[in-house]
Amino acid sequence: MSIAPYVPIAGLFVLGGLFALFSCTIAPFVGPKRYNRAKMEAYECGIEPAPAPTGRFPVKYYITAMLFIVFDIEIIFLYPWAVSYDMLGFFGFVEMVLFIVTVFIAYAYVWRRGGLDWD
Repeated sequence: MSIAPYVPIAGLFVLGGLFALFSCTIAPFVGPKRYNRAKMEAYECGIEPAPAPTGRFPVKYYITAMLFIVFDIEIIFLYPWAVSYDMLGFFGFVEMVLFIVTVFIAYAYVWRRGGLDWD
């Protein structure tokens, strides 16, 4: 087994790493140095930054994010299964049914907690 096909990929990684190192090293020397109070504050998309959090976020935001992650993970595992369905046979079918049941349990949890209700 030859490593010759991997040499361009390794070269690209080395070149990218050197560029990143060069950019981070040279930036403090050639960049502008006009510091002021506005530049030193955190940027909040044009909104004046608040000194402290204004309140607690409702749990619905976190439950919606969890639902998004659950369905992303389901799609990530469902697509390769569909591509190699013929090779997996009945064992693959049973495993995917168990996986979908597990995802449905997470969906039912989010539904029960009110993550799908937008009042």
